[in-house]
Amino acid sequence: MKTGLIMEGGAMRGMFTCGVIDVFMENEITFDGAAGVSAGAVFGCNFKSGQIGRPIRYNKNYCRDWRYCSIRSLIRTGNLFGADFCYHELPDVLDPFDSDTFQTNPMEFYIVATDIRTGEPVYHLCSDGRDRDIEWMRASASMPLASRIVETEGMKLLDGGIADPVPYRFMEKLGYGRNVMILTQPKGYYKKRAEIIPAIRAVYQRYPKLIEAMEQRHVVYNRQMAEIREREQSGAALVIRPPEALGIGHVSHDPEDLERVYRIGRREAERRLPEIRTCLRKG
Repeated sequence: MKTGLIMEGGAMRGMFTCGVIDVFMENEITFDGAAGVSAGAVFGCNFKSGQIGRPIRYNKNYCRDWRYCSIRSLIRTGNLFGADFCYHELPDVLDPFDSDTFQTNPMEFYIVATDIRTGEPVYHLCSDGRDRDIEWMRASASMPLASRIVETEGMKLLDGGIADPVPYRFMEKLGYGRNVMILTQPKGYYKKRAEIIPAIRAVYQRYPKLIEAMEQRHVVYNRQMAEIREREQSGAALVIRPPEALGIGHVSHDPEDLERVYRIGRREAERRLPEIRTCLRKG
């Protein structure tokens, strides 16, 4: 039975995920495949490239740089998280992404985005961690209203968390029968209907299926959480989540706050290492 790692998004809540995967790498925890959504994709890709500490490092180093994330960037480029800076200058020059190791690592890595014409999730199997894959990572993490639509391979894409926040069903269909899921909300979290729906309707009126998906996003998410709890209780999946709400927004310009959330992820992973090893051995 194949083992899988599934990583939810959540913008800067993703620092929790970074802490978890760093502990995994330090303890040589491996999987046959992984799937990342939004922040789970752009931070989680470092698991496949074997780069311990990279995402927390560059987030702390550049969180106050307007080119990385700012209203100024949104006004000037149409992206809250600057596309050229985040997906080119940063991984190519400032804190290089190890695409060679990414490519040679046999673990499959899937990225989830949302097709705004259909409102449905689309899945991309990464090949080498270079331009095409990076563009899919950008699409997966492109939040509505805060990002330009990403056009690639004949599709128009936005945040994967809209249509498939935690892609466990997708992984199960591929034969990943024993999965570890990293969530970024505490147990019992219940998503409410988004307050931005009126703005979504106004901005994306040409894409009624996207509007539909956004209107149902909380329903889909809450149903997934119920199904995940069932899998967790039956022993079919192991879930790592924060012990309580992380108290960090989608954006943070405070390196200490980013470090705080990262440390929570590390502690949870370290605490549950014996369970994780047992779970993966059963696979």
